[in-house]
Amino acid sequence: MKNSEITGLSQEELVARIAEETENLVKLKFAHTISAIENPSRINKVRKDIARLNTEVTKRKAQSATETK
Repeated sequence: MKNSEITGLSQEELVARIAEETENLVKLKFAHTISAIENPSRINKVRKDIARLNTEVTKRKAQSATETK
């Protein structure tokens, strides 16, 4: 997921996407524990996507806090 795609999402969509990606990460880790998955680098990609989404949420919260002051 690119940053341009992330900035286009609303706050609710970001939260939903974080939940979705977190669930996906758990499933990938479980599948990798049971047997080796075809592409283990997908785990890192999903982790980085979650971090990007969380960063955008934090950035928006900080921006809204400075606007209300």
